[in-house]
Amino acid sequence: MEQKSADLKKLFDEKRYSEIIDIIQNKISEKDKNSGLLNLLGVCKLLNSNKEDSIRSSIDDFRKSYLKEKNTANAHHALKNFINISVDLFDIEFRDGKNVSENFFDEIFLYFNENKDYFSKNEGLASAIVRVFKRNLDINNIIYYLNKLIEINGNNLDALTSLIYWNSYIDDWDQKKYLKYSKLLSEKLPSYPDTKLLDLSNSKNEKINIGFLSSDMRSNHSVTHFLKTVLVDHDKEKINIFLYINNKKEDGTTKELKKYSFKSTNISGLEDVDAINTIRNDKIDIMIDLMGFTSDHRLQLFKNRLANKQVSWCGYLNTTGLDQMDYIITDKHLILKNEENLYSEKVIKLDNIWNSHAGFPFEREFIIAPFNSNKFITFGSFNNFRKINEKVIDVWSSILKNIENSKLILKSSDVCEINKISEKFKKNGVVDSVKFLPHKKNLSEHLNEYKKIDIALDTFPFNGVTTSFEAIWMGVPVLALKGYNCYSRSGESINKNLNLDDLIAENENDYIEKAISLTKNKKVLDLRKSIYDNALKSPLFDKKRFSKQFFGLIEKIYT
Repeated sequence: MEQKSADLKKLFDEKRYSEIIDIIQNKISEKDKNSGLLNLLGVCKLLNSNKEDSIRSSIDDFRKSYLKEKNTANAHHALKNFINISVDLFDIEFRDGKNVSENFFDEIFLYFNENKDYFSKNEGLASAIVRVFKRNLDINNIIYYLNKLIEINGNNLDALTSLIYWNSYIDDWDQKKYLKYSKLLSEKLPSYPDTKLLDLSNSKNEKINIGFLSSDMRSNHSVTHFLKTVLVDHDKEKINIFLYINNKKEDGTTKELKKYSFKSTNISGLEDVDAINTIRNDKIDIMIDLMGFTSDHRLQLFKNRLANKQVSWCGYLNTTGLDQMDYIITDKHLILKNEENLYSEKVIKLDNIWNSHAGFPFEREFIIAPFNSNKFITFGSFNNFRKINEKVIDVWSSILKNIENSKLILKSSDVCEINKISEKFKKNGVVDSVKFLPHKKNLSEHLNEYKKIDIALDTFPFNGVTTSFEAIWMGVPVLALKGYNCYSRSGESINKNLNLDDLIAENENDYIEKAISLTKNKKVLDLRKSIYDNALKSPLFDKKRFSKQFFGLIEKIYT
């Protein structure tokens, strides 16, 4: 058996996966297939083919491997693989708009309950179960196990980043905590020796070189709609735009954004030092981060300085905690003057709104409120379901209970287990009034779903951004709640820039009362034509006005 193990290792190193599969399946007896071999079989099937059948077959092997021994290191490794690959399969089917044909989550939780002590102590298992809790929208357990991951490994920067990010979805953290934990992350991000880095350029360029860094320059990602606004309308006589693309896969949207730039570079495959030197070599004057703690962020690059002036904008509405991030671009509604000390960056504010949407390549059409034909009020929210926390569900449930025959349509672009959120509405006795729409890849089909909604309900404390812009572009009013920091006030800023203060609630009770009042007198339905007519002229979609203000602010930073 030892010789056979050595042979398998040699084949694995040579990436001869199909031969390993044949040996384990056909040349080793069932009684001799221990946990390690079964786990290896599953891994080789994955490496040999990414087809759905291979994924399902590997899941069976990982299950058998775990059940074969249960309490050994090999078994726990197989259990980690079983969980991760089951989640991967769930994600694939969700994004394809399918009903997930086999939900492994119940089985995962059975094994989880058998091994809770190991999940609290094993980094791989804890990371895997966090992925499951994310799909089940169990924010309390997400935060609990992220804290456990940090206890296991204090240098787990992904866990610390995620911990800060996921606390955005509940209102237990005030802005002081965000700043405290963000600064802690900043301290832990790596600093590279100057001997490995090119010198920062201190000379003035003939034009202002502005760099944008994002992992999300790809189709259907919200940041592209806001980035496009400034790319399309910048003055090429005064400004050179450099795009630094951190997404491995480039698509049609990536290509479109690149054509507006002076130069574009994909840095997704570069190690930190190489990425820093690549960007420094371009002599960037102002470097703008579009991610913060979201996506596949590269904050460590900014920690080591990519340019003499560094700015956080658009993709993450909160502090990064980095002393090296010099500015955060917001507006007067997002951060109050007496709160600016709770952001590590210098807060600079645009005149109207912090970003402007480029709009969509579809002909707009005014749609009369569906109430006119339905004779009942339909609320809706297309925000990611992770934003729909317990308080949001309670508030929305109260609205449904107080407005006779009212309905609520929900759709999430993020991968999640819909049954879990459905159960929460069921506990509140309103699930029959809630309709869940499937994920749609096609943008036009997605936007057309807004035609079914009379009033969009914003989430809190994490407000919608892209979904609110979408709703307004379609002429649908959005009811928002005042917040306590940058990202929880985006709904307020959006409505203030539409002169719709009546759609900004002071607190949760006011949110409920406003929803009831608006539907009783049908006043909000009359707003649709006004919103439709004025949206594109408002700061939300006025690309030329926004671009002028944005680059005016950039020039002030530059000088």
